Amino acid sequence: MDGGGRSAVGGEVAGGVFTAEEVARGRALRRAQVPWVLAGRLAGLGVTAGLGFSGAGAWLVAGVGELFGGSRVAQVLGGVALLVLLGEAVRLPFTARVRVVRRGYGLVTQGWGGWAVDVLRGLLLGLLVALPVVGGLYALTAWSPQWWWLPAAGAAAVLAVAFSFLFPLLVEPLFNRFTPMPDGPLRSALLHLAERDGVPVRQVLVADASRRTTALNAYVSGLGATRRIVAYDTLLATAEPREVELVVAHELGHVKHRDVLTGTALGAVGAAAVVCLLGLLLSWGPLLSAAGAADAADPRSLPLLAACAALLGAVSGPLQCAVSRRIEARADRHALDLTGDPDQFVAMQRRLAVANVADVDPPRALQLLFGTHPSAARRIAAARAWRPGEAAG
Repeated sequence: MDGGGRSAVGGEVAGGVFTAEEVARGRALRRAQVPWVLAGRLAGLGVTAGLGFSGAGAWLVAGVGELFGGSRVAQVLGGVALLVLLGEAVRLPFTARVRVVRRGYGLVTQGWGGWAVDVLRGLLLGLLVALPVVGGLYALTAWSPQWWWLPAAGAAAVLAVAFSFLFPLLVEPLFNRFTPMPDGPLRSALLHLAERDGVPVRQVLVADASRRTTALNAYVSGLGATRRIVAYDTLLATAEPREVELVVAHELGHVKHRDVLTGTALGAVGAAAVVCLLGLLLSWGPLLSAAGAADAADPRSLPLLAACAALLGAVSGPLQCAVSRRIEARADRHALDLTGDPDQFVAMQRRLAVANVADVDPPRALQLLFGTHPSAARRIAAARAWRPGEAAG
């Protein structure tokens, strides 16, 4: 490791593929935006924990419930809405600042008005999901303050599976317009690639990402009959056709290795496990007392529930990132096996990194804590080391 916490191999590859200016530009963007990203996360977590582990959150829930009649249902639904709105309000200045930074690097094309609409749309979507889910949860706590978590864990698992299936159908269209890719050599090549890989694909769509960003991407979404290849219009306008094929080949690797199904199953198990842990935490008298709640059925326990869930998510984050990096590395290997074209894979990684202004070899600590993909330097090094027929490590 070098003094900056980067790998020697990564630095060598970055220097051989990227110019010094490209490396410096990606590093400068990372240094400019990461403090704001981290500050936003810490601020959101701090406010949530502060409300949950003190009587302040209980007081707010009781107060907002009184505004809507004072019933238990009013406290639950009013408390949910209040916590969602407060969370968004705390994070919003940091999100806006990150957007300013990214705009300075040419990554943002959307105006502030469009961004505000997206924020509002996301907020409404969050409320539409949170209100019935948490309302149902507190209906179970009223049924049994002691054993509510048993049926709630099963319901959480079912909801995780349902959301994975419905997301590409109901949520993705809220934020992007999708149009069929016109007939032509590229569409035929992508469909042929999927067919050769044994992955049934119904559609090849183009997402209008350019109205928000200049970043490049493509993905395969959906399960079964809803599966489709989606390419950003920015990718199609910038990359060579063979590079687009390499991006899609990587995404097909996720399907081939059942990463979506596995992720959905793990998400369901994880959701159920989190609910069980929440059930344990909300049965601990001293914690409830500190939060100003009588028991799990008391709507004033809602901020405590949110705080515990947020902390569990933060603690499990690095493990989730480690699993994600391994899955992404396996998908890279699949793309190389499927196409047999490491040179174009390297060219594709270079184009993605330069267009997205990525730090091609970030500090190891950041990768371990927040990196969901291997760094560009490591992906290029793996492509150069690839040999046909070798099993993935």
